[in-house]
Amino acid sequence: MNKPLIGAFFAALLLGAGITPAVAAESAQAQESATETAPAAKAVTFAGTVALSNCSGSVVRSPDSQPTDPALVLSNGHCLETGFPGPGEVLVDRPSTRTFTLLNASGTGVGTLKASKIAYGTMTDTDLSLYELTSTYEQIETSYGIKALELETAHPVAGTAITVASGYWKRTYSCDIDGFVHQLKEGRWTWKDSVRYTPECQTIGGTSGSPVIDDATGKVVAVNNTGNESGQECTDNNPCEVDENGEVTVREGINYAQQTYNMVPCIGTGNKIDLDREGCGLPKP
Repeated sequence: MNKPLIGAFFAALLLGAGITPAVAAESAQAQESATETAPAAKAVTFAGTVALSNCSGSVVRSPDSQPTDPALVLSNGHCLETGFPGPGEVLVDRPSTRTFTLLNASGTGVGTLKASKIAYGTMTDTDLSLYELTSTYEQIETSYGIKALELETAHPVAGTAITVASGYWKRTYSCDIDGFVHQLKEGRWTWKDSVRYTPECQTIGGTSGSPVIDDATGKVVAVNNTGNESGQECTDNNPCEVDENGEVTVREGINYAQQTYNMVPCIGTGNKIDLDREGCGLPKP
């Protein structure tokens, strides 16, 4: 994973567990000057995105979510404050007091949101986390005038123009969906049917968990999570692609995301995660 920014103490813990954290080597100013990107489509703003302590995220809703439901924040499994979930590990309904800085359309922080729990988190088959907040969608909109981003319910399509909106860096990356990867392997983890970007989306450390937004609809189609940094094969920070025949392809400098349409059926009444609902495609504990 090349996207989280991790404090020195937490990084030491991860190293002790055999994980190489992706820590930004340059200052924020240097990172920004080195990664100029094309401007996002006018329809895509930062409204509804959030900044975590080490990653990016967004306030999201399913088409059936109600204004009085507790709001959900989407990010990556590898951005969890509990550390990287191991292969096969799934977290459900874990207490959390994590906070998120809510951004408006221009990328200005307008308030702090607080989690009540980690509703779901994993790095198996996908790389995502969903936090349940102490605030409802209605309360957030009333207090800050910001609506949640809606999750797309259908599989995305190759060639779609997209924007990766990073609340951590307050930066957008615009490109197209280049295609889909049967299996994306990185270190100990394997993700299925991953989104591959065209080269223009040169995401950097701290963009983990950013919503991937369809420029035409404004809906979230994926969550940004990784990229091959140095051309290595299937190592930490250097994912490789594996096709249906087991053939391995390495694409240095190419970045990836995990689709989110398959988690929409898992969001039940009251925004509760129900892994037994019909159509739910998320791994179970």
